[in-house]
Amino acid sequence: MQDSKLKNRQITAESLVSICPAGQVFPLPEKEDYARELKRIQRIVREQRRLGREIVLVMGVGFVGAVMAGVIADTVDPASGEPTKFVIGMQRPSTRSFWKISYLNQGLAPVEAEDPEVAPLIHRCVKEKKTLVATFIYEALSLADVVVVDVQCDYHKESLEDMENGHADIKALEESLKIIGEKVTPNCLILIETTVPPGTTEYIAYPIIKKAFEERGLDADPLLAHSFERVMPGREYVASIRDFWRVCSGINETARERVKKFLSEVIHVEKYPLTVLDRPIESETCKIVENSYRATILAYLHEWSLFAERNGVDLIKVLEAIKVRPTHSNIIFPGPGVGGYCLPKDGGLGVWAYRTLMGFEDKIFQITPLAININDTRALHVTEIVRDALRNMGKIVAASRIAVLGASYREDVGDTRYSGSEMIVRKLTEMGGEIVVHDPYVKHWWEFEKQDSYPAPGRSWSRFFRNQEKLTGLRVHKDLTEALKGVDAVVLAVRHQAYKKLTPEEIVKMTGRPIAVIDCFGILDDVKIRRFFEMGCEVKGLGRGHVKRIKDEVRKK
Repeated sequence: MQDSKLKNRQITAESLVSICPAGQVFPLPEKEDYARELKRIQRIVREQRRLGREIVLVMGVGFVGAVMAGVIADTVDPASGEPTKFVIGMQRPSTRSFWKISYLNQGLAPVEAEDPEVAPLIHRCVKEKKTLVATFIYEALSLADVVVVDVQCDYHKESLEDMENGHADIKALEESLKIIGEKVTPNCLILIETTVPPGTTEYIAYPIIKKAFEERGLDADPLLAHSFERVMPGREYVASIRDFWRVCSGINETARERVKKFLSEVIHVEKYPLTVLDRPIESETCKIVENSYRATILAYLHEWSLFAERNGVDLIKVLEAIKVRPTHSNIIFPGPGVGGYCLPKDGGLGVWAYRTLMGFEDKIFQITPLAININDTRALHVTEIVRDALRNMGKIVAASRIAVLGASYREDVGDTRYSGSEMIVRKLTEMGGEIVVHDPYVKHWWEFEKQDSYPAPGRSWSRFFRNQEKLTGLRVHKDLTEALKGVDAVVLAVRHQAYKKLTPEEIVKMTGRPIAVIDCFGILDDVKIRRFFEMGCEVKGLGRGHVKRIKDEVRKK
């Protein structure tokens, strides 16, 4: 009985901590900590107001919010060079993310980044300029002149290749907006930076905050604005916020002028001018359309990729020939899947808004859902090619050790969100393959290690496949030689520079024998393909229908 009580106490204690990716444990705040924290923030804000600085609260310090907070906190007056903003990064004290508050207050970036500017930016603003702090209390909202909302808004699909069988998850955003309405002053600018379903600012945010104002006896319209982020992971992470074009809008003229002024002070608008639209629904639609456009082009090229494979065409060379024409210079190859946080699902936010917020029942959306559905399973075609390449060597997936080189969704970054490689690993595992993974940029592949709870309970892609339980033990290798030793197949899944430099001789030396090589991204040129065949390997590639011709030429010799 005593042991049972002790165990229960331990479970309770463990549930009241937040553990950072490095394993450090941070106890969640207790009741008495809230009053102490409020006094701390009030004292700091008073000092900052005496310095004449605008108080900005960034709500949500995740992938976008953390660096946005740093960029705002780094803002200076062009004439004097003195800081003009003081930023409070606010994150609710959950077991999943409270550690970010402690990290920020230590001057540490709570996000991993390949951009060498991120860590110094956060450290500089927290420790040197002292223009950035983090807190867990909602009461800090009452002290802000500007609130920037970076609360995640997701789109949940209930099945693959059926985008319309899904919904926008805006619960966290709605709850945040309600709290904002209960806390902020009526003259506070509320800037929604999250990618949201078109109409969110006017159909959801305005009514929620307006009602909260009325319940507080405030006869004022909320100063609501929208300006979506265009953040890109990689070495230009900070620049994609500070040195990039922005679109903004406000719910009324005052809000438009306020958001225009605020962004003009934070972003280098002299080189990257603002585009100011009349209504938030236009700004919201802008983000959804530009991401849906990219997703549609990738889906379109999927079918031509299959055409190329079946008819001896090298689609990589075809696209390079097309790019010579300036009007088509940005045409892109879909690779092993359409990853990243935006393109795989943003179009769904638009379709959902049309039917749910605006109440239309007709089916004007045909291309947008189809593109997402096609992109959903692009990566499964990779596993078919792996199967066929192994068969040509007299092997099967279920009796093979397969190395997947690249876990991230794009080259030279460590971002694994919706990575095509994840689906490759899951399907090959379902088929019985033994999978090893290498990626020079990824430390932890949380989609596997924490698949029971990440990205949220019940939302892992593991639900679409069988025999996924053992993948919680999957770890990303850092030693390429160790990863490749004794494998039967190598999947070149991501166009990392480290993989583009590899020679066939180096790869075969590390594997110790001829292997099946699957090129997902046009990493191999014809010389390397030919050399692999000469060494007794089997080569296949997405959109690389010409490899059979090279194989036949080698075999004839």
